[in-house]
Amino acid sequence: MTMRRKIASGALALALAGLAACGSVRPSKYYALAIPASAPAPAVVRPSPVALLIGRLTAPHLYRDDRIVYRTGPERLGTYAYHRWAEPPTEMLEAILLRLLRESGHYRSVQFLRSNARGDYIVRGHLYNFEEIEGRSVSGRVAFELELYENKTGTTVWSQFYSHDEPVNGKEVEAVVEALDRNAQRGLQQVVAGIEQYFASHPPN
Repeated sequence: MTMRRKIASGALALALAGLAACGSVRPSKYYALAIPASAPAPAVVRPSPVALLIGRLTAPHLYRDDRIVYRTGPERLGTYAYHRWAEPPTEMLEAILLRLLRESGHYRSVQFLRSNARGDYIVRGHLYNFEEIEGRSVSGRVAFELELYENKTGTTVWSQFYSHDEPVNGKEVEAVVEALDRNAQRGLQQVVAGIEQYFASHPPN
């Protein structure tokens, strides 16, 4: 065999080995929080004249990425290599909040904050935790603070802090995702109820 053929055969062997290695790569799994289903329309709903805008949730970099985060100690965080969110947690929470507020039927309009969007109030906040907590028992921790900012006065008129560790029913990552989903839905439902209570006690003109 000539030197050129030996080089060609060696290159082919390396290429085949590379293909085999690529074929053995573990596929990534993607997860998403559940978008609430449409609720039955209330018998009588009189929407207030309020137009709400959903602003961006600020968060540490890890929660603005698609990797699922786990915590093994007070200061130690890690991420799963093959388990990821379909969207960053901040964006999924924004989408769920938008839908919950719209489905309530209590407001003239609810939309995302965009350059051309106009509204009376902005719902905005910060995500502090969205992760699996490892220890003697495993839980899904969600912590965030949301506020209601009035554009006319330039002031924050209402805020609510939520933090809860939801037990994980299982040992797989899927069980962690389910716990985080339950936890996030519960927290956002409390926010929606809190905003409704604010406007009930402070009726807009």
